[in-house]
Amino acid sequence: MSELAAPATAPPAPPGRRRELLFGTAFVSAGVVMLMLTLVGAYLSARNAAGPDWLASNTIPLTQPNMQLFGLALSVVTIQWAVYAINRDDRTSTLVALGATLLLGAAFVNQTIFLLNFTGITADQAEGTLFFVVTGGQLAMAVAAMIFIVFVGFRALGGQYSSRNPDGIAAAAVFWDSMVAVYVVVWVAVYIMK
Repeated sequence: MSELAAPATAPPAPPGRRRELLFGTAFVSAGVVMLMLTLVGAYLSARNAAGPDWLASNTIPLTQPNMQLFGLALSVVTIQWAVYAINRDDRTSTLVALGATLLLGAAFVNQTIFLLNFTGITADQAEGTLFFVVTGGQLAMAVAAMIFIVFVGFRALGGQYSSRNPDGIAAAAVFWDSMVAVYVVVWVAVYIMK
């Protein structure tokens, strides 16, 4: 009499993909956003305390901040295009989208530096320190996001990202989108509300 073999059990499912980079970037982005919102709050508090004397000797034009906002809105589209393309293994479109995002980021940095020089605000003015801390912090966040995009762009060029592992591009998009959201707050608080 033959013994019946025990039914074979299915092999265990492979463990889920780990997303440390994506989660870490989300936590860092949240921390940077909280820092920037704190700085904007300090700026608004000081502006309210100063009353009509705030920016009395300087003017901030709206052309550059509005163009910066428009450029960053376009960059949100291009960074999401990069995420979309890498999820479909379209490496060429991913690199083009990352390059377009970097180009729009460079335009933002250029306009910010021009605006900071054009306003004529100095650090010895009452509003100068907070103005430069808020706008400089936002500029530093933009430069950090551009460096992150360059880093993941080189890794994508080397074939390290694909539809099986798109987390680097997605993480760069999370930080970039956080930077754009912070700029919207800075745009309203510093440039529009003056």
